[in-house]
Amino acid sequence: MQLNRIPRQFLHIRSLINLTVRSFMDLKVLVSSLNDFASLSLAESWDNVGLLVEPSPPHSVRTLFLTNDLTEEVMEEALQKKADLILSYHPPIFQPLKRVTWKTWKERLVIRALENRIGIYSPHTAYDAVPHGVNNWLAKGLGACSSAPLQPATASSYPTGGSFRVEFTACPDDNLDTILSSLRGVPEVSLITTVPARVEGEEQTRVGVNCTQQALLHVVALLSQNSLLYQKTEIVSLQKPLLEDTGMGRLCALKEPASISTLVERVKSHLRLSHIRLALGAGKSLESQVKAVALCAGSGSSVLKGTESDLYLTGEMSHHDVLDAVSKGISVILCEHSNTERGFLLELQKELAVHLQNKICIIVSERDRDPLQVV
Repeated sequence: MQLNRIPRQFLHIRSLINLTVRSFMDLKVLVSSLNDFASLSLAESWDNVGLLVEPSPPHSVRTLFLTNDLTEEVMEEALQKKADLILSYHPPIFQPLKRVTWKTWKERLVIRALENRIGIYSPHTAYDAVPHGVNNWLAKGLGACSSAPLQPATASSYPTGGSFRVEFTACPDDNLDTILSSLRGVPEVSLITTVPARVEGEEQTRVGVNCTQQALLHVVALLSQNSLLYQKTEIVSLQKPLLEDTGMGRLCALKEPASISTLVERVKSHLRLSHIRLALGAGKSLESQVKAVALCAGSGSSVLKGTESDLYLTGEMSHHDVLDAVSKGISVILCEHSNTERGFLLELQKELAVHLQNKICIIVSERDRDPLQVV
């Protein structure tokens, strides 16, 4: 007897149904994975990053919705596409909310998110800092180049015990127990180590004390009471190690020099813009050659200021910062704030799909756009 075969289109529908049933992540697990993708410790201290709105648990996420700015129009789109978590590059909640009413648009975003059980997560400057983030994506628009952070990031977990380490060697008759007891009583002394040491054939003890800058004054004052100990005291400033290719902004060295006009066209193509704003540096023309470009997505004045390069690339700068750069012979390309960030979302979509092992659906907003238009 011949068995009837299931038509191919029904097999496809069944596979989609099975995928829908299996493809979800618990919100807490997903947030942890997002934090692993780009550590929130890399964000600027003034920023507001991480999970900003959380529906009551348990909350499963089947659809992750990516946007640069979460406006009310974009929120409507997220609802239509049945998003369970919105990843908004810019945090929609920045200043603390004193109330949540229907009066302002940001309050309404929070209300609609909670009413519809949608979480809101924002990475913002953490994505600026990581090697696979916004600034590296922006640098791709320049052509072949090597790059390094303008403001390198440091490891957040080092040193674990204070900013300074005080080291000295004590002889057996230096009343070490009393000294150690006094040191333990100093606030913000976080670590005291003792190891045997042989100095010029004599058994001694090497002591290390980790402390903050404020505690350092008290530690030094204690040791100065014993002139012999004080003469053998060393103070080391503990510096956190730099993280490779991580930090704010990028200084890009072009592999082949290019004219300003060529770079303008490359940037417009990369950002899919018909127009940008250009200020030529003093003594420069469109055909002037560029070897080094300093860039920062978004508003780059604070990061770019004082950097030596041929060209600045950012979203926006103040009038006076532009004048200052131009006076130094540095040309400036401005593309409007979010235009230097939004295109990264398509790359992020692919990167997160791999990072999350394709467990959930990831979509990019079609309504998100820069509020400023050329007319």
